[in-house]
Amino acid sequence: MDLDLTMWLLICGVGFIAGFIDAIAGGGGMLTVPTLLTAGLPPHIALGTNKLASTFGTCTASITFYRKKLFDPLFWRVSLITTAIGAITGTLIVSLLSTEFLDKVLPVIIMLTAAYTLFAKGMVECPDRLPKKSHKLTLKQGIQGLTLGFYDGIAGPGTGAFWTVSSSALYRINILLSSGLARANNFVSNLCSLLTFIYLGYVNVLLGLMMGLFLMLGAWVGAHSAIKHGNKFIRPIFITVVILMSVKLAWDAWLS
Repeated sequence: MDLDLTMWLLICGVGFIAGFIDAIAGGGGMLTVPTLLTAGLPPHIALGTNKLASTFGTCTASITFYRKKLFDPLFWRVSLITTAIGAITGTLIVSLLSTEFLDKVLPVIIMLTAAYTLFAKGMVECPDRLPKKSHKLTLKQGIQGLTLGFYDGIAGPGTGAFWTVSSSALYRINILLSSGLARANNFVSNLCSLLTFIYLGYVNVLLGLMMGLFLMLGAWVGAHSAIKHGNKFIRPIFITVVILMSVKLAWDAWLS
């Protein structure tokens, strides 16, 4: 694509900010997808390119949380597996949708995501331990993984925020543990969806790699900041981002 310097700088800047936000509370896709659409990418390619970029950020953040012992892959293995299945299924379905339909529905999805993450009640300050293993826990992991993996495959923006909110509500774990679980599952769904988009030919590699490098840098800074400062640092940023994105998307959809 023939983009001017201003657009390249915007893509890199948004990538860093989105990676920082995504590592803390999720919702970076509410910034990156509209930016890629603004750059002139068709909706299918914007979604595929966003997956390439997002995979960099979620990988960096998930490794950081794992090293700090805030994510246990064996404990959450059902969640990881079902997330992968859901993401592949969602991506295959989105490939069948028309460009015109995606042009109309994506802004609505992003706005609803922003509204949900703002008003959802589920974040807890404690406990700071994992829930007890049970059949009910396994069922919750399976349903959550399939649902959010599918959503990430078919749309994507706000998936990390959905993971953070729903994990805190479902398992009664604090936002730091919820963030660790969110980043890992978001990485799995991004990777599986990305591989499917590559197979279908819906990825702009150059734009995805450029944005992805800055997402990775932002994610590294964000993850370390979240771990260092904890819940009191994450929650205000999470709410602020959701409010700002809701206002922006509402303006773009209805007033511009």
